[in-house]
Amino acid sequence: MGADGPRVSALGLGLMGMADLYGTADEAESVLTVQAAVDAGVTLLDTADFYSAGGNEMLVRDALRGRHRENVVLDVKFGNVRDVDGAWIGHDARPASVKNFLAYSLRRLGTDYIDVYRPSRLDPQVPIEDTVGAMAEMVKAGHVRHIGLSEVGPAVLRRAHAVHPITNLQVEYSLFTRDIEAELLPLARELGIGVTAYAVLGRGLLSGQWQADRPLEADDMRARIPRFQGENVRHNLELVEALRVVAEKLGVTVAQAAIAWVLSRGDDIVPVVGARRRELLTEALGTLRTELSAEDLAAIEGAVPAGSVRGERYPAGRVPDIS
Repeated sequence: MGADGPRVSALGLGLMGMADLYGTADEAESVLTVQAAVDAGVTLLDTADFYSAGGNEMLVRDALRGRHRENVVLDVKFGNVRDVDGAWIGHDARPASVKNFLAYSLRRLGTDYIDVYRPSRLDPQVPIEDTVGAMAEMVKAGHVRHIGLSEVGPAVLRRAHAVHPITNLQVEYSLFTRDIEAELLPLARELGIGVTAYAVLGRGLLSGQWQADRPLEADDMRARIPRFQGENVRHNLELVEALRVVAEKLGVTVAQAAIAWVLSRGDDIVPVVGARRRELLTEALGTLRTELSAEDLAAIEGAVPAGSVRGERYPAGRVPDIS
């Protein structure tokens, strides 16, 4: 996870879907999925304090009870602010808030340190230097091992890294979302910063199981994402069907083809898969036993060319600026 960061498994497990953002989740199955991941050798667990208002962190605590804390890398985001109904009402990365959020996360997680701690988004009211400075104090105090960032652009990444080494950058990266390739990824590599890639299956679109008419619950954020709406989703699923043709020839599933492509982009990129059931986890981990040639990967990329997806990756007004 970067030149000075921890070494982790080739795939990480993202827990957002086990919270309140993809509709109703089965808490018991979620705990079993986290445990199955750890038992299978997954060492990176990605969560956030605003996933189900801290409930997701408590789920991690329950899943890891009785297991060796030092065998997992906990990657925790903070800073997104929500009201009692779950609505997004802003960002808060003030120095005092950094320390406050951390105190509560440590308690909910049942640990005395977090391996990688990062603001989920840039707070437009707070200079990044102030936020990173407060996080650096927490590193010095031993409560945080490494500092990460999420969804920031090259200029902000440089400014932050000048205050304290940034270990890792979390950003959306998949066959559908390749914005980082022009400037952000080269800069991260120049600075020795690793990348954790989230939404590698396009929030489900690249799973090979999505249907254009799939009903979504009111609290499923995908209902408000343009890529999942109207003609956009129908076009995007045509790309998935093209990928399915390639995947079947290679003897893998659509999801495995999409994950394998991200894995092929470099050892400094760790895909975080959002499997919230054990069978989905098993499918994702099966990617690690897949051997694909350069020609195979080119065929995968050819099925979903860069820039071919339609629709923004977040609802209007919430698209992160990584320019």
